[in-house]
Amino acid sequence: MEVQFTEQIEQLKLGAGQTFHGEGILAITKALLQSGVAYVGGYQGAPVSHLLDVMVQARPYLDTLGVHVEACSNEASAAAMLGASIQYPLRGAVTWKSIVGTNVAADALSNLASPGVVGGALIVVGEDYGEGASVAQERSHAYAMKSTLALFDPRPDLANMVRCVEHAFALSEASNMPAMMELRIRSCHLRGSFVARDNVAPAVGTRQPMDEPAAFDYMRLTHPPVTFRHEKLKVEQRIPAAQAYIAAHGLNERFDGARDEVGLVVQGGVAHTLLRALQQIGLADAFGASQIPILVLNVTYPLVPAELGRFAAGKRALLVLEEGSPEYIEKDVVQALRRLDLQTPVHGKDMLPATGEYQVEAIAPGLIAFVERYLGDVDLASARAWLQANAARRDDVAQALGTLPPRPPGFCVGCPERPVFAALELAQQQVGKVHVAADIGCHSFATFEPFQSGHSILGYGMSLASRAGVSPMMQRRSIAIMGDGGFWHNGLLTGVQAALFNGDDAVLVILKNGYTSATGTQDILSTPDDEAKADAERRAAPHQSLVHKNQTIESTLKGMGVQWLKTVDSYEVDAMRHTLQEALTSDFAGLKVIVAEGECQLERQRRLKPWAARRLKRGERVERVKYGVDEDVCTGDHACIRLSGCPTLTIKDNPDPLRVDPVATVIDGCVGCGLCGSNAHAATLCPSFYRAEVVANPAWHERLLAGVRAAVTGWLRPASA
Repeated sequence: MEVQFTEQIEQLKLGAGQTFHGEGILAITKALLQSGVAYVGGYQGAPVSHLLDVMVQARPYLDTLGVHVEACSNEASAAAMLGASIQYPLRGAVTWKSIVGTNVAADALSNLASPGVVGGALIVVGEDYGEGASVAQERSHAYAMKSTLALFDPRPDLANMVRCVEHAFALSEASNMPAMMELRIRSCHLRGSFVARDNVAPAVGTRQPMDEPAAFDYMRLTHPPVTFRHEKLKVEQRIPAAQAYIAAHGLNERFDGARDEVGLVVQGGVAHTLLRALQQIGLADAFGASQIPILVLNVTYPLVPAELGRFAAGKRALLVLEEGSPEYIEKDVVQALRRLDLQTPVHGKDMLPATGEYQVEAIAPGLIAFVERYLGDVDLASARAWLQANAARRDDVAQALGTLPPRPPGFCVGCPERPVFAALELAQQQVGKVHVAADIGCHSFATFEPFQSGHSILGYGMSLASRAGVSPMMQRRSIAIMGDGGFWHNGLLTGVQAALFNGDDAVLVILKNGYTSATGTQDILSTPDDEAKADAERRAAPHQSLVHKNQTIESTLKGMGVQWLKTVDSYEVDAMRHTLQEALTSDFAGLKVIVAEGECQLERQRRLKPWAARRLKRGERVERVKYGVDEDVCTGDHACIRLSGCPTLTIKDNPDPLRVDPVATVIDGCVGCGLCGSNAHAATLCPSFYRAEVVANPAWHERLLAGVRAAVTGWLRPASA
């Protein structure tokens, strides 16, 4: 049972005058429909997964508008979709997680931006930058500059964000430049409201198809010699047209203040953080009214020199607040002012942090330094006291709590990928340590304790390719780990095809859990179909019975020429260990692929819990498996915990007063995957685990058998003293 977005889809249907309430990313989705978008595509990734997930489930409604939705195999294929806007007056939007997604899409973006577009083209990227980010700390700004894409960074207010989406399409058409909109995590999950407008059916769409293709025009191709003309068009026509549109429609916002002898220039996405910092140092009120004038750049590329000149005129200095490095915007501001022969001093990274997320406490010291230098009459004593108090509070907390243990992310309870790494640990005890090329996905959690497995992560689906330079230098074979999502995203070509072509002696483990789990358990080509899911529910089948009904990965590998291929149940630790050992020691010198099969536990629980609830409501039999530890047998060496890492397998005080070491225990939350028992068997640990079957609404013979067992064990139980 997948996550349903019924309420969100209803929000997309709101008409003119109705009020939208919800998250920022859903507001962006609604804005696409209000803008007359004809096609939408993308590859999911935080923090913008919601956009595509909702669009995919809203297909029946979108069909009534004539809007096409495509779930793309990767970001490159999503960017290539925008090629429709090169020749045709079609508004198109695609989405992905940046910076990694933009890296993947870079080739298509260059070839899109060179000829330019006639239909509005918008790329919505989740700018995963900052302390809580999960990717390399880089920014999309460089791509906008190098490829000449208009870059929007809207101030995080829902009405403003919606306005920017609508103008992004119009600016794209007016300048022939594709537009990119970066949304930070806070912008995507910001909750608010705006007054909706009617959705606009595209003039040309799935319900109003074109009669004939466009006439051939060589200038619309990214091919010499016209690419040289494209470069001139970017500089001579497109950038000036975009700047004119930005200025004419007031896309950047200017907020005046009483202390107009200085000014602040800020990226739209950082504007509210700036206001909070100003409030903390006494230069803004609780309603966001700043005493210092602020120029909010909802469009950070291209900048409008005349607009910057008007803002800087007569001011003693400007402070540019730009998150991350290098300081692209700061340099552009300085260049624009100097070319206008304005000598206004411009500060930025000389006063503010050069890198990292601009949180309030990161901005405040730079603001204090700026104000102290140019507004000497402002009393900053309370601002400094606030910073000192925060630092003292952190020191007090650290002293009171002491050194806290690290709490890295980990696999979900019952995750089918955890047993594979337990088996890998056991296999290496037999064959020796091996180089493990890790990958993007849930399985990258294995790089944390207790497994600490993975020597490199080079990109989504790139693990097999990344070990190509290592394998020839190793005495033992190396192992590449890849998820089924990564396999379809990139690994099939960059890894498997390359290894087969070069005759590489390598081992690839594909973790086939049935979904792209790390991005929200979206369906992929190898996702089990609804019939398989329904059949599993009818038979209350165990975890491993669902995924193997779809053999798409295996048949693809065989079709490509993989000769050594084995599919193993992920939860069978001993079988997985032996298969890994065989792959690492086999005489076969080509590519060896192990498909580790087990359904994503989150999806399994989403499917089985409603099924069990329905059966219980009808009074039908429901069986739940749970594992436990016999505390009288447990030796207290905790090898089982070190080999598993399951959050529900932990410790408790030993009930035996003569034994000091705590014993292992299974707490509530166990989903009955059986890994603890499989590990104990495979590693020959103490036989302290037991399997319990909790039956609701048992049959008459089960009640009878339970009564007989209770009587017999009662007779065998020694009498109490």
